[in-house]
Amino acid sequence: MDLLLWRHAEAHEAQPGGDDLARLLTPRGEKQAARMAGWLDRQLPEGARILVSPARRTEQTALALGRKFKLREELGPGATVEQLLQAVQWPDSRGVTVVVGHQPVLGQTIARLLAIHGSECSVKKGAVWWLRHRLRDGISQTTLVSVQSPDVL
Repeated sequence: MDLLLWRHAEAHEAQPGGDDLARLLTPRGEKQAARMAGWLDRQLPEGARILVSPARRTEQTALALGRKFKLREELGPGATVEQLLQAVQWPDSRGVTVVVGHQPVLGQTIARLLAIHGSECSVKKGAVWWLRHRLRDGISQTTLVSVQSPDVL
């Protein structure tokens, strides 16, 4: 199974008393999403499953890819690693799954799957971490395939 964790691109700051789920991407965030989407579109197979937090900023990020996706409530802000892994059916699902979501759960998931000491990795806005699960000599392994930032694409 391949799992791509894509943090939403730069969004406007939350307003006091405002709806966090309604926050939109900034113009810079729209450019970040477009750059990363271009790279992803060249890498992803046609049948890749794309799961997206219900926050507007994650939906805008995913829309840049131009592929069908499903909004999943359990991937919203405040999601847990367990909820994310259950949503993607890690490590038993076949094929490629992309999650467009938020910190800190993306970084916490990366830390857990790669057995990194500490509770989470820092994931830049708009960046993608590509992880792969495999069985090698009967041993379950998670490998890091790629980390991409829209700032260097």
